[in-house]
Parts: sequence; structure tokens; C-alpha cells
Amino acid sequence: MARRSRRNHSPAFKAKVALAAVKGERTLAELAEQFDVHPKQIQDWRKQLVAKANHVFGVGLGEATTHEQVQQKLHAKIGQLTMEKDFLANALGHDR
Repeated sequence: MARRSRRNHSPAFKAKVALAAVKGERTLAELAEQFDVHPKQIQDWRKQLVAKANHVFGVGLGEATTHEQVQQKLHAKIGQLTMEKDFLANALGHDR
């Protein structure tokens, strides 16, 4: 049996295969034949998907909150700088 050269699968392909394995509608052997991937590789991708599934729903919320907080701080800073600029312009007698 000739060895096949190393293949790099895209994340989309890995997700597709792992989701098919999680569904459980077909056996690993059937999925391996269908996708031309070793059953052990499918099992590994399935384990990774299950282990990291909580990040799909949790990380985005934390990032969104952080993004909103940064945006609020920047808006506050813009307001503060605008007030300081106006104050200094009035103090120096410059018109806008």
C-alpha cells in the first residue's frame, strides 16, 4: 500500500466532518469512506469540536461587552476633549 502525501484540510471541511460525526447518523467507518479521511482523524476532530463548543457561544459575548465598554470610554474622552477645547478657545478669546 503506497503512502499518501500529507494533506491539509480546511477548517470548514473539518467542521463539516466533525458535525457529521456528532450527529451520529453514520458510523465512523462510513464517514471515513465518504470523506476519504481516517476514522481516528474524524474521532479527533469530533473531540475537538465537542471540547471547544462552549467557546462558540461564550467568547463573542465577552468581546462584544469589551468592545462596547471601550467605545463608551472613547466617546466620553471625545466629549471631555471637546469641552476642554471650547473652554480654552473661550478663555483665549478665539471664536470658533
